[in-house]
Amino acid sequence: MKAKISLLAAAVFLLLFFAVPPFRDWLVSIFALFKDPQAMREYIAAYGPLAPVISALLMILQSVAAPLPAFLITFANGLLFGVWWGAALSWSSAMLGAALCFFIARYFGRPAVVKLTSESALATSDRFFERYGKHAVLIARLVPIISFDVISYGSGLTGMGFLGFWLATGIGQLPATILYSYLGDEATGTIKILFWVFGIVIAISIVTVLIKRRTPGLERNISG
Repeated sequence: MKAKISLLAAAVFLLLFFAVPPFRDWLVSIFALFKDPQAMREYIAAYGPLAPVISALLMILQSVAAPLPAFLITFANGLLFGVWWGAALSWSSAMLGAALCFFIARYFGRPAVVKLTSESALATSDRFFERYGKHAVLIARLVPIISFDVISYGSGLTGMGFLGFWLATGIGQLPATILYSYLGDEATGTIKILFWVFGIVIAISIVTVLIKRRTPGLERNISG
């Protein structure tokens, strides 16, 4: 049932985006919000009781329209709804967005995904999956510099099962979601840099473990 709903939503979005110019123009104005954290926060807050719904829709939208930055929405949610409610909203809506990307790729194939991203971005995703296999999604979620959305699309183009993708996404994105919600608009450039380093260190640690598992004699050869 979830797959059918995601497929229907993807079909409607693609139809509106490519066939209805006013809808596409409206999206362009929304995309401008992703350049300004203050504008993003004010836009969401202006909807009052509907603010959580608007935030969730924006998160899903940015998932489909890679590579818009999701962290701006997460910052805004942390500030508007508090750390834990904001994190819960950002995490759950990002999960919906990731699922939508996965099913767009799975059912519409590479040509549709290329239009939403680019051939070079998908080529990078292909190499990432070839190198890290079933661990690729988890590693990608832990590293801020790797596109969340492109990996979601790339997962749908592989033979990966949805459940494995779903679990890896949920676990991998949780630390960043909580941290971004906590930092909100108080994050200074130094804190942002430290967070990126934090994510990269985690990813390097995971990759190192994977390499050691695949080459059990490597550590012996180095030490000897």
